[in-house]
Amino acid sequence: MRFASIGSGSEGNGLVVEAGRTRVLVDCGFGIRETTARLARLGLVPGDIDAILVTHEHSDHVGGVAALAARHDIPVWITFGTLDAVIERMAAVPRVFGFDAHDAFAVGDVEVRPFPVPHDARDPAQFVLGDGAKRVGVLTDLGVTTPHVEASLSDCDALVLECNHDEAMLAGGRYPYPLKQRIAGRLGHLCNEAAADLLRAIDTSRLVHVVAAHLSKENNTPDLARAALAGALGCAPDWIGIADQATGFGWRDV
Repeated sequence: MRFASIGSGSEGNGLVVEAGRTRVLVDCGFGIRETTARLARLGLVPGDIDAILVTHEHSDHVGGVAALAARHDIPVWITFGTLDAVIERMAAVPRVFGFDAHDAFAVGDVEVRPFPVPHDARDPAQFVLGDGAKRVGVLTDLGVTTPHVEASLSDCDALVLECNHDEAMLAGGRYPYPLKQRIAGRLGHLCNEAAADLLRAIDTSRLVHVVAAHLSKENNTPDLARAALAGALGCAPDWIGIADQATGFGWRDV
């Protein structure tokens, strides 16, 4: 099992997870040409993707899904509430499957365990993806953690974890006050320390990869995100990976 990112941040997101003969793309916030170029960096073409899993309807996550799926006949899996929010743009997609964020399902060789998260979207979900032996947890776009989130992410072998902002940088930055409130609120995004607290709350004994994701270019730095997560895990900061907006990150084996 392995995973890689084609980009992570407010300008677009996409994460590829491969297990056995199956590859799934979690979100696609890029246009077809850009997605194709970014997949090529991983040695893939769009036809190699067996399904797209959608976390929620915000454009940096769903903006490129319908066009990519329609052109390459890729099935889309999406929560019922999110589907209701984007139903018109999915009209040209040949295969769309709704799911409840509490119910596990399989896409080929990939076991998908969704779980709901608090975020300012219709029916947002995140995922733990596995092959029966290994598990990759994906957690971005939530304002606060919950006991259910923590239970879902315990015992993962790899974790892609939101570190959206540094609290001091956000408070002192140039964003309008209402936007600052939204980002820092219970339905916004995790700051570095909240992400670190989440790591302290879960069983991390199996982790071989932790990647900080969805970093704000305005309100965070890779060094601050690494330091916070490394402090929670008691590891060297350079062991923490970064999912970059421009380049994502390359394949990591689990």
